Amino acid sequence: MDGVHDQNAESFREFVASRSSALLKTAVLLSGGDRHAGEDLLQNALIKVAGKWNRVEDPEAYVRQVLYRQQIGRWRLKWPKREVSYGEVPDGVGSEGSASSAELRVVVREALGRLTARQRTVLVLRYFEDLPEADVARLLGCSVGTVRSTTHRSLARLRGLVPELGPGPVAPPSSRDYAPVEVRP
Repeated sequence: MDGVHDQNAESFREFVASRSSALLKTAVLLSGGDRHAGEDLLQNALIKVAGKWNRVEDPEAYVRQVLYRQQIGRWRLKWPKREVSYGEVPDGVGSEGSASSAELRVVVREALGRLTARQRTVLVLRYFEDLPEADVARLLGCSVGTVRSTTHRSLARLRGLVPELGPGPVAPPSSRDYAPVEVRP
């Protein structure tokens, strides 16, 4: 029995060593760019997964699901801990009409921190994790329509906070907007 436990422990250590940096990036984004909160989120997720490691079939997908669900749990707290910290905005951001990519990353990260946890999570899942709307809805336990509307509102708010992003591409009309209608005389 100890051999099986040792194999599981070693397998878990190898997984954490090889995948923790990628998982940390996701956790930091889910936490609004706060590295310390992201580290806490990932650590708590790994603690939960460690106890079930021998039953996990797809470790990375399972850890990511635990991360998302923990973040959802943070939104649903009746009195969530709200820490607000503001650093100084770097000089010259947006002063030349367009920001450099490094400056833009800083500004976008700060803007992500100003979104609600739900808005931030939907954007991370849709655009960082590149998940389809149906998968995001399944992970978050809501409808596809809720994911669409939250994505739309989140992007609008993000563009309002970071004018350098511009208005964004105009989405082509969907086929249901222009369904053929039979006209009778």
